[in-house]
Order: sequence, then structure tokens, then C-alpha cells
Amino acid sequence: MRRLFACVVVLAAAACASEPPPADSEPPAQASEPAADAPALPGHAPERFGFGTAASPERVALWDIDVKPDGEGLPPGSGSVADGQRVYEVSCLQCHGPTGTEGPNDRLVSTGDWDQWPPGRAIGAYWPYASTLFDYTRRAMPQTTPGTLADDEVYAVVAYVLHLNGLVPADAVLDAASLAAIEMPASERFVPDNRTGGSVVR
Repeated sequence: MRRLFACVVVLAAAACASEPPPADSEPPAQASEPAADAPALPGHAPERFGFGTAASPERVALWDIDVKPDGEGLPPGSGSVADGQRVYEVSCLQCHGPTGTEGPNDRLVSTGDWDQWPPGRAIGAYWPYASTLFDYTRRAMPQTTPGTLADDEVYAVVAYVLHLNGLVPADAVLDAASLAAIEMPASERFVPDNRTGGSVVR
């Protein structure tokens, strides 16, 4: 009997809830659409909420590290192929293999020529600027702890990877000037897209 009474109460409540409002009643206001003359913020709201802090020059410097294709932005420092091999074996080998070809992650080494389309995105056959390799390595590598390599270590490991690709000799030491001077095999493969319409690819 108690269960039957509970059911009757629930049904009655549902019926009341579904009844339409009286014809002369105002429609409910839409909460998501404020009145046109409503202020953007309450009158007691402060002009500034004080979230965050001003970026200090030191904090900006941590992010302002981009390197342009001509080498502008490369930091002081240097690194040799020999030192780069040691950095590579500690920080890169597990993802790119002992010679930069085994993986499991992206292949780094390729010296093969290509006609219309590259066979892959390995550094020796695809990347147009050595400065891009430095910029990317400094920002994003090693994968598990990006940004932890010192600038000298980045110069060194870039020298080693370029050596694996046959682009610098075994005794090379790279700094800002020598890195920016390297001519990459694919440098002429990338051209400005000057199309004004259509699907023709230069």
C-alpha cells in the first residue's frame, strides 16, 4: 500500500510539472540571453582582477629563443661532433636508434636523392636549414625532458646528426657562424608559394 501511495504522489507531481502555464503569465526569462542594457560586469566589479603577474625579462627570455633560417637568434656556444656523439647516446639513441635510422621514432639520417617528392623527412634529404634543426632540438628534445640540453650540447648533437648525414666532417665544431653557413641538400626544394588560385603546385 505504501508503494502504491508513493507511485501516485510521483505521477501527480509529474502531471503538475507538465501542465502549461496560464495564458496570461509572462514567459520565463532566458538565463543565457541577458537584457540588452545589462552591464558587462556588476557595478562592484574591479577595473582589474589582478590575475597573473607581469612577465619579467628573464621569463620572456626563456621563450624568446626562435632561430631564423639565416641563423639569426643562434646563441653563443659551440659543440663538436665527438661531444655530440656522447649527447646522442645518452639522450637520443633510445628513440632514433644507434645510427639515426632504426627508430622507433622518426628517421634522422638519409642521404638519398629524390625527384618530385621526398622519400621521408629525414634531415639529410628533407630539412632545408641547419638552423631549424638547432631550433627544434633545443625546444623539443629529448622527448621526455625537452629543453634540458645546454646550448653547447645542442650544438654538439646537431653537429653529430649532421655528420651522420654526411654534411659535416668528423672533426667539425659548430657555433652560430659555422652552423648558419651550412648548405643543406634540400635548401632549393622549398620555395615561396606564389599561387594566386587553382591547384597547380610549383
